[in-house]
Amino acid sequence: MAATAAIPSGPKGAAMPAAKPAPVSGRRTFAFFCMVFGMFMAILDIQIVSASLAEIQAGLSASSDEISWVQTSYLIAEVIMIPLSGTLSRVLSTRWMFVISAGGFTLMSFLCATATNIDQMIVYRALQGFIGGGMIPTVFASAFTIFPPEKRPVISPIIGLVATLAPTIGPTLGGYLTDLFSWHWLFLVNIVPGIFVTVSTYLLVDFDEPNLDLFNSFDWAGLGFMAAFLGSLEYVLEEGPLNDWFQDEAVLILTIVCAVGAVGFFYRAFTAKQPIVDLRAFSDRNFLAGSSFSFVMGIGLYGLTYLYPVYLGRVRGYSSLQIGETMFVSGATMFLMAPVAGFLSRKMDLRVMMGIGFVAFAVGTFMMSGLTKDWDFWELLLPQVFRGVGLMICMVPINNIALGTLPPERIKNASGLYNLTRNLGGAVGLALINTVLNNRTDLHLQRLRESVNWGRSTAVETLNSMTLKFHSLGSDAGAAAVKTMSNMVRKEAMVMSFADVFLLLTVLFLGLTLALPFIKKPRAAGAGAGGH
Repeated sequence: MAATAAIPSGPKGAAMPAAKPAPVSGRRTFAFFCMVFGMFMAILDIQIVSASLAEIQAGLSASSDEISWVQTSYLIAEVIMIPLSGTLSRVLSTRWMFVISAGGFTLMSFLCATATNIDQMIVYRALQGFIGGGMIPTVFASAFTIFPPEKRPVISPIIGLVATLAPTIGPTLGGYLTDLFSWHWLFLVNIVPGIFVTVSTYLLVDFDEPNLDLFNSFDWAGLGFMAAFLGSLEYVLEEGPLNDWFQDEAVLILTIVCAVGAVGFFYRAFTAKQPIVDLRAFSDRNFLAGSSFSFVMGIGLYGLTYLYPVYLGRVRGYSSLQIGETMFVSGATMFLMAPVAGFLSRKMDLRVMMGIGFVAFAVGTFMMSGLTKDWDFWELLLPQVFRGVGLMICMVPINNIALGTLPPERIKNASGLYNLTRNLGGAVGLALINTVLNNRTDLHLQRLRESVNWGRSTAVETLNSMTLKFHSLGSDAGAAAVKTMSNMVRKEAMVMSFADVFLLLTVLFLGLTLALPFIKKPRAAGAGAGGH
């Protein structure tokens, strides 16, 4: 990035006007947007399968326990690559790092579409997540490398939109593709764009040069410890809530592996000559604050992308297409809010802007705390609008604060760490959400069962009415009525647990606003700090 300087001139040594930064060429701008599209595909594929797991399960003859690994394997592999990408992009250069990531992601997408059993699918999805995960932080780093600060209020909302919009519309796009064609198109849709991104990146990207000498001091031990640490952590957070945590042997063993890996990883990070991940970025107060907020935003981003489809599928009985159509509201709101977020980032204190975003997010989740089993598209409309507004208003200033003031030589590593915090926030958030859902469902179910008994006239009248409806079944009418009432009670308990989770998220995001006064005020974008 070009620097401005006052150069003495004339007999009195008067300062000349500051030189303007060199403009970014159209070639580089086009190349960058090709990379952004590649990042969009990589993030999209986290959630594109979420609304179509039942169809994939049927197509691969997989069990209910196995099918969740279509998503889990991708997340575990991706979370390992994201912090590693900083080192690899310095070794290989941005160009070759992105070409390998985009090309490998495209190839693995094709292989996922050709999978004939669940074992093949899990392997291909893990490779797809690992290879493709390198695109995400590389785009963030490139934005701060090639664009001067005064351009970042334009670039920031674009990257923020992609990072938040892709996982939000994943279920929508996945639902449409599965309903109109088949689940294979969840992966085939990546082929043509993937080839385009790979070729265009190879031909156009020239941001930096490779430094193959770094391979001589590559920290292989640190890589192994990091893979054990992050991979095990992701597994424990994904599977723990579903298997009663440490009551499951695999969860217990991998928790121990995670702890050992964490000790080894942090030891190597602070003692190795060239650590696999440079943690010094956290010594920057703004980066630490931005990463912390990114962690919490990951809870909101991925947590709600998970909660809405689960409610619509389990309670409302929606198909994957109907879930996609309902979830489209948040994505459309984010798209419309992107230019607004860019404008506000130039005119407003970023801390105030974040506060507005947190409050908007909290309003949306508070409205959802009144959830009932009858809510559908129109009742979910306003909460999703507030969610979309909150995400876009928050993400741009958070990214500005985290990455906008770091020196260029630290951006690549910092970008990987920053994106890792968002993904880990999502993983931790999903674990907490599932744990709360399970515990609160059991609690509400117990309380409702205490109320629905033979001593309650309303319950007896309802049961008798149901028995009359099933009179055609003869002696089985009473059993059918009891089963139906039991399902009603279980569904009501589930809805009440959803409302509890939304209320908990409301408290979380309102609490974030209390931390804003403690953040150091960032400089304005035009002064050199803005950006995404």
